[in-house]
Amino acid sequence: MGFWQRAAVNALTFIALAGFFPEIFHVGSIWMAFVAAVVLGVLNMFVKPFLVLISLPITFLTLGFFYWVINALMLEMTSTFVGNAFEFANFSSALIVALILSVVNLVITNYLAR
Repeated sequence: MGFWQRAAVNALTFIALAGFFPEIFHVGSIWMAFVAAVVLGVLNMFVKPFLVLISLPITFLTLGFFYWVINALMLEMTSTFVGNAFEFANFSSALIVALILSVVNLVITNYLAR
């Protein structure tokens, strides 16, 4: 799956999650969801590999669960760059969104994009 297809899937997931969980996650508009998805993709390309590398020991000790925290950190960084149109109530809400976004991307990538 290409960059733009993944960005579109992430944007749709952001819109759906903002509708399901309006008290913990806010997306201003469809365009802001797409901008956030593009920013998340760029951060995942350039920043995430560095974070994964330096957190490898703790990720190993937690049997990979710390990778979920790194995904939530990427979402929080995206929220910082995009601004008030894309925000989380707290870090635990970013963890919930990161978990759901990971599951959606896993299903789309492995089962539907063949």
